Formats: sequence, C-alpha cells, structure tokens
Amino acid sequence: MRLTRIPFIRQLISSFFDLAPILTVVTIFQLLVIQQPIPNLLDLLLGTLLVVLGLTFFVQGLEQGLFPIGESMAYDFAKKGHLAWLLAFAFALGFATTIAEPALIAVGNEAANVAAIGGMILDTKEARENYALGLRFTVALSVGLAILIGVLRILRGWPLHYLIISGYAGIVIMTIFAPPEIVGIAYDSGGVTTSTITVPLVTALGVGLASSIKGRNPMVDGFGLIAFASLTPMIFVMAYGMII
Repeated sequence: MRLTRIPFIRQLISSFFDLAPILTVVTIFQLLVIQQPIPNLLDLLLGTLLVVLGLTFFVQGLEQGLFPIGESMAYDFAKKGHLAWLLAFAFALGFATTIAEPALIAVGNEAANVAAIGGMILDTKEARENYALGLRFTVALSVGLAILIGVLRILRGWPLHYLIISGYAGIVIMTIFAPPEIVGIAYDSGGVTTSTITVPLVTALGVGLASSIKGRNPMVDGFGLIAFASLTPMIFVMAYGMII
C-alpha cells in the first residue's frame, strides 16, 4: 500500500492498465482466432515492459515539465500585454514543436520514397531529402499559423466553430483540384502533426492563456487549438502538392 503512494509507482500501474486492453485483444485473437502460440514471447514481454516504462516517464515529464512551462509562459505574456510577442511566441511554438514531431518525420520520409518510386520526383537521395524536408516545413508553417490564429481567437473571443467549418469547407474545395497523389498525404499530415510533442505544449498554452484573461473560460476558450492545428496542414500540403 505504501508503494502506491509514490507518484511514479502510481503512474506505472496506471500505464500498465492503459495498455492492458491492447494486450488482451492481441492475446485473445492470437490464441483463439489464429490459434497459434504467441511468437517471441520473451521479446514481447520485454517490449511491453519498455513501453510501460516509456509511457510512465512520458506522462511524468508532461506533468512536471511541459504543461507548467506552457501555462506559465502564456500567463506571463498575457500579464505583460505584448500582443506582438505573444503572437510571435505562438507561431514559433507551433512551428518548432511540429518540425520535431517523430510521426511527421516518418510520414515525410515515406512520402518521399513513394514519390520517388512513382516518378513524381527524381529517384535520388538528395531529391527525396528535399521533398521530405519541404513537406515538413510546409506542415510546420501551417501549424505555426494555426496556433497564431488560435491565440487570436482566444484573445478576441471568436467562436471556434466558424473557423473549423470554414477551414473544412476550404479543404473539401481544395481536394477537388489537388493532385490525387498528394490528397492522402495531406490528410495524414493533419493527423500526425498533433502528436507527442505538439499536443502537450499547445494545450498548455491555450488553457494557460484562457485562464489568465478576464472573461475567458478555460473549458470553452482554452481548448480547440489542437483541432485547428490538425486542419491547416491539410490545406497547406495540398497547396504544396499543387505547386511542386
């Protein structure tokens, strides 16, 4: 009982129970449907342990580092009242967190390989690297702009649904004219941008900003930045595909 009072041990147990449904599904289908023994059982157990530890350390890091940093910086900028610096910080935060997203790097590299095989770009290492880097920068710029507009929305009190509806209307229209080869990549880019690095900092920024401004409700105004950040990459990547 005393061990469960330690925050790390509590989080470790919580991480295990979070993964338990996945392990249960895999085990049931492997033994009852496929009716084969689980291959490499020791490796699977070791990998599961590493995932549990990794998830535990990740959540601890969010709670002790990223969330407090995002909220405190948002509060400090709002307190000082420097709109230009706040908007610059919002754009830089969106850009920097997105360019470092591991999921976006993976999708960009895979898209470059497929584009080279399909003849869309030259099948050289330099061409693939340039294509992947261009895709990453396009997505990062779009997320930076999305966070900037999202911060303006919180400051001005604009309704979120107007931005979301108009944004998706633009996506539908662009989908008609964009090259078919880029549409799927654009849609996937909208999903992978809001991942392990971007979500914690951007969420903390929105909640911290809404909490520090009089007349704003953190539950109503503080959330929604992630949805907007998922929307703009689709527009920018389809535009990137039209140009490239």
